[in-house]
Amino acid sequence: MPEPSSLEHLSGQCRLDVFKRGRDRYEKTSYPSRTGIYHEIISKRAVLHFNLNGEIIRLAGRGKDWPHPQEWLKRTIGNDWIYYSTGGYTGVFETTGEYYLPNLPYPTNNHMGGRPFETTAVKTLIRSWFEDARAALADVDDGPSQISSVARRILASSPEALAAKSGLLRRITGGPVSVLPPDTRHVDYQVIPLNISRGCLYKCGFCRVKNSSRFTPLNRDTIEANIGRLADFFGDDLTNFNAAFLGDHDALNCEPDLILEAIQLACAGLRLDSSSIRGGNVFMFGSVSSLMKHKQVFFDALGRLPISVYINIGLESAHQNTLDLLEKPLSAHEVAAAFERMQQINQACPNVEMTANFVTGQELPDGHYEALLSLVRNSLNSAKSKGCIYLSPLQFDSPSRARLFDFYRLKRLSRLPLFMYTIQRL
Repeated sequence: MPEPSSLEHLSGQCRLDVFKRGRDRYEKTSYPSRTGIYHEIISKRAVLHFNLNGEIIRLAGRGKDWPHPQEWLKRTIGNDWIYYSTGGYTGVFETTGEYYLPNLPYPTNNHMGGRPFETTAVKTLIRSWFEDARAALADVDDGPSQISSVARRILASSPEALAAKSGLLRRITGGPVSVLPPDTRHVDYQVIPLNISRGCLYKCGFCRVKNSSRFTPLNRDTIEANIGRLADFFGDDLTNFNAAFLGDHDALNCEPDLILEAIQLACAGLRLDSSSIRGGNVFMFGSVSSLMKHKQVFFDALGRLPISVYINIGLESAHQNTLDLLEKPLSAHEVAAAFERMQQINQACPNVEMTANFVTGQELPDGHYEALLSLVRNSLNSAKSKGCIYLSPLQFDSPSRARLFDFYRLKRLSRLPLFMYTIQRL
């Protein structure tokens, strides 16, 4: 990788720095913390960050009208803009486990309010960032070859080109990635989407983010071919990714050998454990049925891999009336048994973390929260630092004080880390 280099445009009051090196690991900080390697343009009115392909990845305004000096916009590989707000830091961290709150431009479970995409400064910067970049790079061809090469890649990555490239990603993955596991927050949702299956086992009546496809595992040849396509898609910026999401909605239901081989192929083909950001990671969803069919030897094998593995299970409720209301084809006994199994795996496998989702909402039957507490408090004899519990509202609507009141009450009583699930797509 080239050494950091910079060029100043004093006449245009702009500065271009290429191959800047941020932190080499994801850390939870109450100030903007950048990871990996990127290019930066600082103009009079904005700071623009680009990945190693020359594609815009972050924006922040510099004017007085910008909502907050420590807040910024991030562009995902799916071409969504996300606004990261402070939310008062403490309340956000207690609620989500992160210091910054992702404000999303599409309907989702908004926990703490705020409409940054309606502000003039944010709308203007999203609309005009490419003009700023073009103005800043107007005479870069006169500079060093390394600088001019980066500039050409930035100018080739127009908003239209970025939109087209996101369509290519959907073709590789077989469709949009409609939901990411909540544990991907640990890598700021920066994951490479590698499907090893399609669909899910259950077609729960309440679910709004999964598809209706029948569960189907993919074969090894298809998975290996898609790894090659993804490596080409990410190109030079592959070094800035240390995590993969094994999709679709229940990758854990695949056979053990296929899961283990897919992870090994991803580590090699996508260089997960040798990126510029330390600590390789794999994330996946699972169901109660897929969890319970696997023997301990499989989880032991996962734990011996040179990466961390996070598996998120949709439990939803340990209360039978609630499960029936949700049209989830499980018994409360099966949910309780799965929860117990998850605790056993978390204790036995240091590099594997099992996490769980439960629903929350004012319309749930009496007994739902009592059954939840029977698991996250009464079934455990001490507080645990591993095995996060995520609460997901049934209604994707405006923020609710009652919802947060229920959340904080449960958080105080839980013996497991407990957070709200920020449902985010890719």
